[in-house]
Amino acid sequence: MKHVYLSLLTAIVLTMISGAALFAQNPLIRDQFTADPSARVFNGKVYVFPSHDIPTPPEKSGRKDWFCMEDYHVFSSENLTDWTDHGMIVSQYDAPWIDSTSYSMWAPDCVERNGKYYFYFPANTNEIDENGRKGFGIGVAVADQPEGPYVTQKENIKGVKGIDPNVLIDKDGQAYIYWSHGHIFVAKLKENMLELASDPMIIPNLPEKGLKEGPWVFERNGLYYLTFPHVENNTERLEYGIGDNPMGPFKMTGVIMDESPTGCWTNHHSIVEYNKQWYLFYHHNDFSPTFDKNRSIRVDSLFFNADGTIQKVQPTLRGVGLTKATNNIEIDRYSAIRNYGVKIDFVDAANTFEGWKTIFEKKDAWIQYNSVDFGDKTLKSVQVKALSKAGGTLQIRLNHTDGPVVTEVNIPESDGWKVLQTPLSKFQSGVHNLVVVSKADHPVEIDWIRFGN
Repeated sequence: MKHVYLSLLTAIVLTMISGAALFAQNPLIRDQFTADPSARVFNGKVYVFPSHDIPTPPEKSGRKDWFCMEDYHVFSSENLTDWTDHGMIVSQYDAPWIDSTSYSMWAPDCVERNGKYYFYFPANTNEIDENGRKGFGIGVAVADQPEGPYVTQKENIKGVKGIDPNVLIDKDGQAYIYWSHGHIFVAKLKENMLELASDPMIIPNLPEKGLKEGPWVFERNGLYYLTFPHVENNTERLEYGIGDNPMGPFKMTGVIMDESPTGCWTNHHSIVEYNKQWYLFYHHNDFSPTFDKNRSIRVDSLFFNADGTIQKVQPTLRGVGLTKATNNIEIDRYSAIRNYGVKIDFVDAANTFEGWKTIFEKKDAWIQYNSVDFGDKTLKSVQVKALSKAGGTLQIRLNHTDGPVVTEVNIPESDGWKVLQTPLSKFQSGVHNLVVVSKADHPVEIDWIRFGN
């Protein structure tokens, strides 16, 4: 009965619909909490396997101020903009070795070998360790396709105690599994991907001070990169080392992403190449700014220097990918903004999954949203969901603040949201940056903008 209740709770609170199309910038997923994204390229698509933060159920009130996670979903996209949720693939109720009361389904990973997909995940076990506590094990679920269905193995991997599994299949076919448990460990995997082929080894030469977890290892141009979150000061930042062997040693090299400016205590990531561009997937507490145990996954582009070192990634709201002009363009996920006169706030603070709005507080305040695809078919109008108690006018320009004006939108006085449609004065095909400028002396609020016929 408990399992049924929790499934209903999750479905009701998070309004998850399997197979639903999700349109997103950052954060990527807009109808549930997601964290610890493991991104992989399978069959020409990007698949993301995140962990899944949920509201604490009543009988677990003792962990209301801690992470609470009972299952995993998988998401896919061909353009990094439109994401499909394929539903729940593994839960804490799926294998006898898992403590099904622990809600500790933390960061997972997934790899493909010989036409099978192996999903690795941590969970509290039913075994009591030498300290009288239920320790962590790592399990495996296997599927014929990345979307599932997955069959969870009845036993966890023997010899592995810890969290945050990551698997690398090297160019010679040898598979390695990495995980964290105070240190970061590595071991070889057997061909069956279910058993260790070597004893676990602590990776040396890593920082001794502060928490280390969440290893993610990849190879590029003959170099092996060990990347991981590390608490150097107060919260986690993403760091990396470079070596010439999958088992190390790795020379500590730099920082991929600094600590969160808003104090989100965790960060957890993956790095993947897709269509000749590298990307960093990570998380932040966008939808839960006052409680950083409810996270949301993001993605930004990642670049390398000529010597193979990684350029530091600055987190963005805009994220990556093109936005179709005929979709809702949420300009609050901006690329650039005037440093005064514009404010971003939740549409509904009681339901943050409703997203954000842009508030233009002063005349000539502006916001810029990059990479809007207008296509090659003439669009004739624009719709704006707007609110202004005193009324006002918006200019919509292309490419920069002095760019061509495609239309002006008159916002009537109103206490509630209105969807307003205005003809375009000119149309330009192709991909452009969108700039919205307020010409009002009074506050004007915008939820979204959409172009059409």
